Amino acid sequence: MKSLFGTDGIRGEAGKFPLDAPTVNLIGASLARFLKTVSSKPPSIIIGRDTRESGDWLESSLVEGASHTGATCLSAGVITTPGVAYLTRDLQADAGVVISASHNPYHDNGIKIFAPSGKKIPDEVERYIEAEIIADQQSSAAVTSNARPESLPTEDELRNRYLKFLSDNIGAGLDLRGLKIVVDCANGASSALAPRLFETLGANVVPINASPNGRNINLNCGSLHIESLQSRVVAENANLGIAFDGDADRSLFVDEMGNFVDGDATLWVLTNQLLRQDRLKGNIVVATVMSNIGLEIALRSRGVELVRADVGDKYVLEELLKRDASLGGEQSGHIILPELSLAGDGMITSLSLLRAITESHQSLSALTAQLSHYPQVLVNVRVREKVNFEQLSTVQEAVAEVKELLSNNGRLLLRYSGTEPLARVMIEGVDQHEIEKYAEEIAGRIRSEIGV
Repeated sequence: MKSLFGTDGIRGEAGKFPLDAPTVNLIGASLARFLKTVSSKPPSIIIGRDTRESGDWLESSLVEGASHTGATCLSAGVITTPGVAYLTRDLQADAGVVISASHNPYHDNGIKIFAPSGKKIPDEVERYIEAEIIADQQSSAAVTSNARPESLPTEDELRNRYLKFLSDNIGAGLDLRGLKIVVDCANGASSALAPRLFETLGANVVPINASPNGRNINLNCGSLHIESLQSRVVAENANLGIAFDGDADRSLFVDEMGNFVDGDATLWVLTNQLLRQDRLKGNIVVATVMSNIGLEIALRSRGVELVRADVGDKYVLEELLKRDASLGGEQSGHIILPELSLAGDGMITSLSLLRAITESHQSLSALTAQLSHYPQVLVNVRVREKVNFEQLSTVQEAVAEVKELLSNNGRLLLRYSGTEPLARVMIEGVDQHEIEKYAEEIAGRIRSEIGV
């Protein structure tokens, strides 16, 4: 059986394996059994979900399995993914479980599991759970649709605890009076939380897409569909716009002129804020192989090194911890500030960006003005086999030539698709026409060697 856990937990269509009720029941039981092997006390699990219509019965199935196996389960109800990570750490629970498929459409769902540190669980726990599913070691609990977590503390108390942490700790001293903010909640987990948070700190908040009905999560809204937020910011004459995804572990922004501000631009603003505060450890920032060369060049101008990790917040966090760094993230808006949280948190990112705006007394457009996004071209080549590129001599010759031509003002990335028989040639540089020519040259060499 293919591994169930990807870089962001288990994800798939709700109601189908492995997100059917019996399997989710077994996941809950298996998690509880594992926790009992590493603790002398009955394990406690914090559970939260986003607004998908399948979230309620999936939570019930997981709680039924975990509770029958001896775990104490506390539900925070509808809450963000980083909210569960925070509560798991703050309440010293043995694990936190989020039922969410992040930016996917409503008919999908997923299960993410956090360790007490707030980090995602280690591989050994995933392998343990997968082994039990493969062996079909069913717990003796009957799967029911009405099992509910224990009632104390209540869902409201848990959510308020998280909001208090955001406003009192992360937002300490942050005064948003005079700022008008349009907040796109993606009809997801932040719908009842984000507007309250920013209003508590004094902002004039215009919430949009904050009326979830179980099926409209991420539907033409949120961080995947930024256009409506851009037009609303301009129409409202707002200072900025904030867009969350379904579980609010990431956030993207719109400046006061309606311009899109992606994760790279957010990293640039936060880097400069940390430099002003002399808090950027080692003068490095961690991003991924997908971050634009423009960010790398801009950071270099400030004496900051950009370290690239594989795509996925899991790999960004690994690199951050390995290097004891202060800031990392993805172009998609998943930003991690390890001193504040080991989980990407869209609301922490938003508060950090707002602090940079208020303390610098500059607009978001001014703070991003010195960052240039370089032109990018991506060419896909269908291949008959995935051979290590280093073994393709003519391809390597072309790669060497292009890298020399790009010098320090461009970037070349060759990789294979993880799901299709495709080689991907990605080049960034100053001139669109030139990089298109370079990409086609390398793509042609790949076609000649291993193309279909």
